[in-house]
Amino acid sequence: MVDFEVVALPETDAITEGDTAPEFTRPLVDEEFWSDQSLSALTDDGPVLLLFHPMDGTFQSTYLYNNVADYGWDTRDGLEVVGLSTSSPYEHTTLLAERDVDARVFSDPSNEVAAEYGVVNDLDGMSGITEPRTAAYLLDTDRTVQYAWVAAEQPDFPPYDELQAAIDQLIE
Repeated sequence: MVDFEVVALPETDAITEGDTAPEFTRPLVDEEFWSDQSLSALTDDGPVLLLFHPMDGTFQSTYLYNNVADYGWDTRDGLEVVGLSTSSPYEHTTLLAERDVDARVFSDPSNEVAAEYGVVNDLDGMSGITEPRTAAYLLDTDRTVQYAWVAAEQPDFPPYDELQAAIDQLIE
């Protein structure tokens, strides 16, 4: 039996395939350090898989990064995997260490980036408190969205096999 309630999320005007991903600069965190980094600095080096997720420590973020590792996206040549959530850089270092995944995570406590992408989730009963809804964007070197998926309910997860096919098509 499921121990949580599945909640339908309202429609959103999220960016989609063919759109140019909005540029942003935020602290980008690995297991040891963080520094301000722009999205375009990452895409200049190659394709980027940008994963929005709720706060670190939630089962959604844990499950998402477990699948990143299981599919080998974090070690795939020619692909940079980065997440984004409202959690602090300190929480991101813990998440990455616990998940043992070779990825980095942007810290966006204000949730402004999720708002630009149209993937904000208003938390029930918490006036003014938001987090990103789970979303996956595969970006090419021009920041053009080659694949887009946004959660329609909470919790919800990307169709991993479909995302794998999009990565294969872009990278090979």
